[in-house]
Amino acid sequence: MAIHKKTKVAETKEAAVAAFVTGAPDGQSVAVETVAPYEKGLPKGNKRQISITIAPELLRKVDERADAMGTGRSAFISMALYKALKE
Repeated sequence: MAIHKKTKVAETKEAAVAAFVTGAPDGQSVAVETVAPYEKGLPKGNKRQISITIAPELLRKVDERADAMGTGRSAFISMALYKALKE
């Protein structure tokens, strides 16, 4: 009978989490000196809070899609804007 080392599940999970987070649109680190400060909106950590006006039916569709993806409205809108600006 061969003796095998146990796999390090914690390290594997941590690597998977790190890969997932850095794969997100806003997950990449940006050097501070390469980006000029942007003062619009209210500071919330390393992001800015803004206010938008949106049609009720569009908001309903956004909320439904965000729920289906298991994410929040803000994250869904951020991902949609990222994809639109990337094209």
